Amino acid sequence: MSAPAFDRLFRAAGVTGWLYAADVDTGHDLGHGADEPMPTASMFKVPLLVALCRQADAGLLDLAERVTVTAADRVSGPTGISSMLDDVTISLRDLAYLMIALSDNTAADKLLGRVGFDVINTMLETFGLKRTRVVQGSGEMLGSMDVDTGHAWPFVDPDDIARLSVLDPARTNHSTAREMARLFGMIWRDEAASAPSCAWMRGVLNMQVWPHRMASGFPYDDVAVSGKTGTMPTLRCETGVVEYPDGGRYAVSVFTRSFGTALIQPRADAVIGTAARMAVDHLRR
Repeated sequence: MSAPAFDRLFRAAGVTGWLYAADVDTGHDLGHGADEPMPTASMFKVPLLVALCRQADAGLLDLAERVTVTAADRVSGPTGISSMLDDVTISLRDLAYLMIALSDNTAADKLLGRVGFDVINTMLETFGLKRTRVVQGSGEMLGSMDVDTGHAWPFVDPDDIARLSVLDPARTNHSTAREMARLFGMIWRDEAASAPSCAWMRGVLNMQVWPHRMASGFPYDDVAVSGKTGTMPTLRCETGVVEYPDGGRYAVSVFTRSFGTALIQPRADAVIGTAARMAVDHLRR
């Protein structure tokens, strides 16, 4: 698969794109700017999920423990507890479900408070993922945009976009397409945590409700797409695993930055699925 082919595909959708795909079982891979540091936006929730499960495996916390999320804990966001008005009592396990399936920011930050940055980043270092780090929670990321621009959402002016620290991998949660796909491969091979924990994580990642990015490239009842999206102004990304009925499993990570600043850009969303499909088709050949 040639680099110009991906460049043409991404350009036609109004974006610059970075991609990495690998056969989960053989390691056969394909990359396009795969080692470029990129902000991960809400995809930081996947390393948090893995660290949470590893702490449960080690007996350091109980996923069935119930906690109460109050108004003081609430982080802005359009989904889950972030959009609710009343206090919620819920298990750590179900918070993790909301964090991944709905990308619930409040659930993520409540769990981050239990797990901690040091635990996550030490784990990533142990995994050999040296270019992946979690340094901010959802609330801090969202709040930084108001500070950087001097006003609240929306952020569509090009000068505002240029000031956003959440788009600078040196100042926010960051990774590369290669390392995000590697982390997913570890979950699918039962290497990221215990086998039962990895199986549960795979199930939760398969429950993600957003079908407009990676899943749009695989519109078949017998092909499963599990993943986690991330979104910031001009940034759209997703990492996931595509599973075929013949047993083929492919970890794919796609990052894009759009040329325009409009909040709604269907082509920029859909090209993530198209690029993922092109990469997986190449690996399957």
